[in-house]
Amino acid sequence: MPKAILVINAGSSSSKFSVFRDSGQGDPAMIITGQISGIGTEPVFEAKDAQRRPLATKSWAFGEPTDRKSLLSFLLDWITERLEGATLIAAGHRVVHGGLLYSAPVLLTPAVLDALEGLVPLAPLHQPHNLAAIRALAESHPDLPQVACFDTAFHRGQPWQAGMFAIPRELTDEGVRRYGFHGLSYEYIARRLPEIAPELGDSRVVVAHLGSGASMCAIHGGRSMDSTMGFTALDGLPMGTRCGNIDPGVLIYLMRQKGMDAGALEKLLYNKSGLLGVSGVSNDMRVLLDSADPHAEEAVELFCFRIAKETGALASSMGGIDALVFTAGIGERSSPVRTRVGDKLAWLGVRIDEAANAANATLISTPDSRIPVYVIPTDEERMIALHTRNALSGNAFPPP
Repeated sequence: MPKAILVINAGSSSSKFSVFRDSGQGDPAMIITGQISGIGTEPVFEAKDAQRRPLATKSWAFGEPTDRKSLLSFLLDWITERLEGATLIAAGHRVVHGGLLYSAPVLLTPAVLDALEGLVPLAPLHQPHNLAAIRALAESHPDLPQVACFDTAFHRGQPWQAGMFAIPRELTDEGVRRYGFHGLSYEYIARRLPEIAPELGDSRVVVAHLGSGASMCAIHGGRSMDSTMGFTALDGLPMGTRCGNIDPGVLIYLMRQKGMDAGALEKLLYNKSGLLGVSGVSNDMRVLLDSADPHAEEAVELFCFRIAKETGALASSMGGIDALVFTAGIGERSSPVRTRVGDKLAWLGVRIDEAANAANATLISTPDSRIPVYVIPTDEERMIALHTRNALSGNAFPPP
């Protein structure tokens, strides 16, 4: 009988989902995708097929049950009706933090859930919502196996130097260290790149995951060697509303001189900074590129400057660079950003083919570019579906 896997990426007010048909061989095939938005206020359900054509929409009337458990129960009932004889065998969840405990996807049990709850202080804006969806689904469908797939797991194989801060060792031993994030995306790219360019299978590659959340990763032979994000998903590149790397002295200054407490700092650094903070216009790269406001131009320039700067740093972590890959929303669709970054890396021998770049081609560098530059769409959901299938069969694989 055909099998299906549900993939859930739960946030504070929305749950994105995809359904994959799985034959047990090769990659699972995505057949449905969508989201439930407005959770906690006015929920709206939207579903599309694999070609992104609308399948269904629904909103809830005032007074109807709209808690997360009821919404997920509705989702599973709707999916079951659409599967046409296929059996839903499991749900795979994106969970931001696996801490030091989990270096591979894990079949969820009450004990595992409790352990993941203990990691909430490490990812307070993400982890609680990931776990809330898991608990809600466990209540409504207790017999459905669930698998946690971690954004930190791919980076667990990094050299020790990439994971340490220069702080007292007892704090490091408590878990205050660099974890890295967007690991499911990087794992997918590490898996996909050798299919596109077999000669790069054991090479040194810098991958730029550029979206509302942005980071970069050094990958050598399919293994994470270093990344721009550290203890939290706040570190590294400037992002849509997040500041990225910042001198810790700035935080001390803001506490002493501006009277900011932890909550105020969190709101400033996560929600009011980044592209939005620098530009004062928007956190959307498309809006910034179209804007005549000089502050919008500064935000774009700062973003590209930092990407080029981090490329050099990550190349140093590997002792060189053999290819550069752009992925995620901005990385896959913003040719002006890629052009700017390429121009800033001309010293490395990077040459961008403007026609290929404008067409969002897979290879966007010229034949004489010393470093090939690729645009590869990421697919974290497919990676979660693969991990979920493997975890069910007892074959969960750790990072290289």
